[in-house]
Amino acid sequence: MTVEPGSLPPPTITLTPAEWARRNLFSSVISSAATGLVIGLLAWAVITVGGWAVREARWDVVLNNQRLFLIGQYPGNEAWRLWLNLAVLSALAGLSVPVYGGTIRTLTVSLSALQLILAVLLALSPLRGLIALGLLANAAGIWGAYALGGLRPMPRRWLTIAWLLTIPLTFVLVTGIGVGQLPDVRSNAWGGLLLTMLLAVVGIVLSFPLGVLLALGRRSSLPAVRLLSTVYIELIRGVPLVTILFMADIMLPLLLPGEVRIDRVLRAMGGITLFSAAYVAENVRGGLQAIPLGQYEAAQAIGLNPVQTNIFVVLPQALRSVIPANVGLFISLLKDTTLVTIVGLLELLGIGRAILAQPQSLGAHLEVYVFIAALFFVLCYAMSQASYRLERALGVGTR
Repeated sequence: MTVEPGSLPPPTITLTPAEWARRNLFSSVISSAATGLVIGLLAWAVITVGGWAVREARWDVVLNNQRLFLIGQYPGNEAWRLWLNLAVLSALAGLSVPVYGGTIRTLTVSLSALQLILAVLLALSPLRGLIALGLLANAAGIWGAYALGGLRPMPRRWLTIAWLLTIPLTFVLVTGIGVGQLPDVRSNAWGGLLLTMLLAVVGIVLSFPLGVLLALGRRSSLPAVRLLSTVYIELIRGVPLVTILFMADIMLPLLLPGEVRIDRVLRAMGGITLFSAAYVAENVRGGLQAIPLGQYEAAQAIGLNPVQTNIFVVLPQALRSVIPANVGLFISLLKDTTLVTIVGLLELLGIGRAILAQPQSLGAHLEVYVFIAALFFVLCYAMSQASYRLERALGVGTR
């Protein structure tokens, strides 16, 4: 019997759990000692932290202030607008999974898990009731929308339009229109996780295209464009974010005409966006420099002009190669939103400090900061896992 070359599958090696442990954890005396030491340290940490969390921690400080952690001082009778917006985003996330695939699936699972965790916490707190039920309904609605999208996938074009429409919808629901059932809610009432997510999402969405334009401008053949882009990037990267926030909050109002006033939250969003765009530009510029010269020559050979070459040939390859660097930058941006507390905005960490100033919360620093750290970990871990899935889907490092 003749076997065609290459028709046989590659050999596979299957190991039982005991064999895998023997090969990877106990292959030598040193390896066994190191494994035993690590297991002992982990067991000690779990027992110590677990004992503190179960017997000593004052979680009532967190449970009694869940509403402040979530939405700050947003009016309670208008909070339904936030839950409605979250329900719309949850439904779209579920419908997007069958269409867009793995990366959206990771973010959707994380969104569902975060809502489930918050619902459980709210069920244990004095706020239990409609809010906890709403979060549970949202988490279940995500999977209902996913099942519906699997049976009859929504066209990609309509799904994209729906996601774009969520931008003005979110703005209207959060800020209001001043009439009817949507009265205005001033931004000084925004806080907690709501403000953190708004700052991070706006900063990420706006800084990415601005950073790409700055990277292209720095490599432009026009001297004026190249000079302006270079000066902006180097100037912004030469100062800390705290400086940008102080200038946006204190200096900008002094430079504007007396009748012009820009909201404090908008100024913070602008400062974060402009700061992050400079770093995105440098990441993208590194990706552009990694493109071989032959790609440009091939594009010119088939008649593409410089704009078409950048859009259809160069940028897709450059952006794919800098996904890890940009995602790391966006995770850092999410954590840097805590700096806005120095200009008077009570985001998640600022709300935590305000809660610790309450007489009944004195001495509960560790509980509050552990809860805040857990929320940030869930959000950052979701972004990192989505990045890994996107890299695998695009073949980063393999093709």
